[in-house]
Amino acid sequence: MKTCLYVENATKSFDEDFLFRKITFSIDEGSKVALIAKNGTGKTSLLNILAGRDTFDSGSFTIPAGIKVSYLEQDPKFEKGNTVFQTVYGAKGEMMATVREYELALHSRDEKKLEETTAQMDFHQAWDLDAKIRQMLGILKLNNEEQLVNTLSGGQVKRLALAIALINEPDFLILDEPTNHLDLDMIEWLEDYLTKSSLTLLMVTHDRYFLDRICSDILELDEKDIYSYRGNYSQFLQKREERILQKALAAEKAQNLLRTELEWMRRMPKARTTKAKYRIDAFYDLKERSEYSRNDRNIKINLPSARLGKKILTMHDVSKRYDEQVILDHFSYTFSRGEKIGIIGSNGVGKTTFLNIITNRQLPDSGNLEHGDTVVYGYYQQQGLEFEPGRRVIDILQDIAEVVTLGDGKQLSLVQFMNHFLFTPDIQHLQVEKLSGGEKRRLYLMTVLMMNPNFLILDEPTNDFDILTLNVLEDFLLRFGGCVILVSHDRFFMDKLVDHMFIFEGNGVVYDFPGNYSDYRASQKQAITESRRQTKDTPEKFTQTAAGSKRKEGKKRSYREQREAEQLFSEIEVLESEKIMLESLLITGKMNATELIEKSGRLGEVIELIDLKTNRWLELSD
Repeated sequence: MKTCLYVENATKSFDEDFLFRKITFSIDEGSKVALIAKNGTGKTSLLNILAGRDTFDSGSFTIPAGIKVSYLEQDPKFEKGNTVFQTVYGAKGEMMATVREYELALHSRDEKKLEETTAQMDFHQAWDLDAKIRQMLGILKLNNEEQLVNTLSGGQVKRLALAIALINEPDFLILDEPTNHLDLDMIEWLEDYLTKSSLTLLMVTHDRYFLDRICSDILELDEKDIYSYRGNYSQFLQKREERILQKALAAEKAQNLLRTELEWMRRMPKARTTKAKYRIDAFYDLKERSEYSRNDRNIKINLPSARLGKKILTMHDVSKRYDEQVILDHFSYTFSRGEKIGIIGSNGVGKTTFLNIITNRQLPDSGNLEHGDTVVYGYYQQQGLEFEPGRRVIDILQDIAEVVTLGDGKQLSLVQFMNHFLFTPDIQHLQVEKLSGGEKRRLYLMTVLMMNPNFLILDEPTNDFDILTLNVLEDFLLRFGGCVILVSHDRFFMDKLVDHMFIFEGNGVVYDFPGNYSDYRASQKQAITESRRQTKDTPEKFTQTAAGSKRKEGKKRSYREQREAEQLFSEIEVLESEKIMLESLLITGKMNATELIEKSGRLGEVIELIDLKTNRWLELSD
């Protein structure tokens, strides 16, 4: 098997602190590899170097000639004022660069250059670049190619960067947190695309389902060294524990042997024989191995929540809209103590607006909210921590409290408490802008929890957190006695925590599903399977909704509605088959420019029709 990447004796440090030291590893062609490590240990730094954005202090890496590399960075930035299409067309990449060189040759009428660039256009199959761009933008739901990039949402920016990375048709794809800011449907599309693709992949992600379903190998950066594991994330967890145990046992064995060698060293006169010198060198090597100890300090979240009374929050007939877009349409709900609610829905359907209404940051157009007297909201917002430039980490927290009381009643000074969240004294006095993305998120989480909330609202809390931090946060939320609302694209996180979910379907439609995300997806598939069976057998009324809930007593579907549901189901099946066929055709790369534009446009129409007809079918099923 060919090697796609070889890294040899690579070292990188910042301010005399090593991120990693003399690491060596390789990635085989066609492998799907995940890089896992704690925040601040060099994951993004390593990816930036491999993508040509930075260099090692020492050591080297090799990517064989002819391998095309694409890089999706964690927080992509684009030039304001450009449209979506201009941004893709002007991006870095061999195909885009080849087209621009060909156009310059045409304009300059340089025949020699034109001959060279024509050959390159043939080599890169770049003649239908415009069609490929529009095809990928359509698949990623960026249908307005004339929209200015500075007006895009966070999710749209991420999809635009993903489109640029994929349009280059790379042999080697590097992804840094690809699922951040993507909605669940798009994550599942990307998961499916990468699973079926033959490209080589190196990625950093905290999405554990994503890791499990895609990865063939795991690389772990740990204690400035790198370790390689064959298998997916679940297999990695087991093998990692075995590695740590073996190293600890080897250290214990070395300590026992060291006692004998130490006694020999004390009795041994300063000899100059080769034999004695060899044994002395071996002693120091043994001493180093015996001193192995892990620094597995984890965040400690042990904070109390304010007392929560019986009355928490009731929303009466709440409605909200922006111009023609309906966010909520006569929504009513009474929250109960201890419930944990997940929220899912496509980008732009109003999830964040809903949270802002709950916390009085926005007012509804009609209806009202009754807040309990004892409710203390803790709102972790998607945009993160806002701070004045130049402020230190400790300054931010001193604005809240000098002393922190833990859940067991023990009091800690602010400095001690910051150590619980892995902010060492040197980091505590750093300016906030110098922190990594994960450290800023951790600081923001501290500011929310220090208010001792009893109603936690977390809008995309998993972005920029490493997996170890997520595990600690999950354990805290499982023990949390107040109310929790979670908006997250992390399916594992949602499955582990939520009791039920609000499904935002758009146009003000919100329904309450009794289960977690995997339950919801399974119920959708089950509903379609059940409908297929009933359509083939006896066309009787559905006994369950798509959400798996019982139909309300006394509410029967009319004959006309029954016939409409049956017709819709048949139409959806046909459209799903057409969608699969179109996606297969577009991946082949064997169509000309006209066909590509036609098929990619039709794919966008089919996806939209499936959404519309499915929503109507769900209404009738309810």
